[in-house]
Amino acid sequence: MFRFPVKTPKIVQRLFPKYLWKKAFLDKTIYLTFDDGPTPEVTQWTLNTLKQFNAKATFFCIGDNVRKYPEIAIKVHEEGHTIGNHTFNHLKGWKINTDQYIENTNLAQEQILKTIPNYSKQLFRPPYGKIKNKQAKTLISQGYKIVMWTVISYDWDNSLTKEDCLDITLKNTTNGTIIVFHDSLKAKENMMYALPKFLDYYSKKGYTFKAL
Repeated sequence: MFRFPVKTPKIVQRLFPKYLWKKAFLDKTIYLTFDDGPTPEVTQWTLNTLKQFNAKATFFCIGDNVRKYPEIAIKVHEEGHTIGNHTFNHLKGWKINTDQYIENTNLAQEQILKTIPNYSKQLFRPPYGKIKNKQAKTLISQGYKIVMWTVISYDWDNSLTKEDCLDITLKNTTNGTIIVFHDSLKAKENMMYALPKFLDYYSKKGYTFKAL
């Protein structure tokens, strides 16, 4: 047993019905998501790995990383993946006032649009999964869709082995699951071990991997 919640409890999902936690039970479909990029050392590897399995994903990008590495963000888009907003500076909503949080999120969206003109999606994932109710309501009113997750891999947690990370993902993923990996340096070792094995396992079971 792991000491933390790998799957988002259903009671939490019911308490916040306007957030996207899981997709409808489509036929053998998994929704891969990656947080905290783009990261030169990791995101390109991730794109290459996804391509091997004809998999599409959603990348929730930190705005400042898009500013620093626009060519990677462009490549994510050109390869058919979806880009989401993860604030400009990876802010924890519970520790910042609403005006600052909204301003920082919109700054990230402006950077995404500057890098990829006419990009129409407004997907948002709060860093750490922590967001105040007023912050969420404001973002929703501005047209953002708040995307959470069904399963989180804990790939960034260095107290876990790479085998633990893989075990988490394989034991908890089902049809319609939105799963979180991280294309970050902190998660690099665990994610690079788990992701190809995860993709291979579910591909052999007939699953497809789609972007949101």
